[in-house]
Amino acid sequence: MLMYIIIAIIAYLLGSISFSVIISKKMAGFDVRQKGSGNAGTTNVLRSVGKKAAIITLILDVLKGVVAILVAYIAGKIVKDIDKSLLIQITGISVIIGHTFPIFFNFKGGKGIATSLGVLLMTNWNIGLICLVFALVLMVLTRIVSLGSIAAAILFPVLIIFMPSNAYLVEGNYIIYSIILAVLVIYNHRANVKRLLNGTENKLDFKKIK
Repeated sequence: MLMYIIIAIIAYLLGSISFSVIISKKMAGFDVRQKGSGNAGTTNVLRSVGKKAAIITLILDVLKGVVAILVAYIAGKIVKDIDKSLLIQITGISVIIGHTFPIFFNFKGGKGIATSLGVLLMTNWNIGLICLVFALVLMVLTRIVSLGSIAAAILFPVLIIFMPSNAYLVEGNYIIYSIILAVLVIYNHRANVKRLLNGTENKLDFKKIK
């Protein structure tokens, strides 16, 4: 039990490193949460700071998920008599919660999409890639980032249920885990869902992006 708690705390603290805030302050001199949508995520960095900052933010946020799962995987190898699958699932959820509610940045973070992608790719790279491509296609076709993100989050548990795969980092039952991750993402996008239903959701204008 102690190891689950320790790894969960490590994952949460790792997720709490809000790279969007750090990068926006470093590159533009302001906290990205004070601009645009007020969200500490890649899309707001893209709109408020520019492409270079957004790309760096995206990569680092994805890596948070990757590193957190790697830490859990290594710990599972070292510690005997531990449920490795459960450890990875707890870690994935914890790092996303950290990204959303970062203790180092007044618990006001991002929506967890990039970090979730890192977690998905490490948990099951096949399904992770399918969700990524699906999200990107929707984003390109509609120019609505939130729609692609929400749709990919819903697709994740569907694929877990209906697509047999041997691409798991550690074998286990990931159905409940995938549903929890999907619910987290949708909850974080609740304001976007309202705007989507009202037809008022913001669209990316690639021509105006710096």
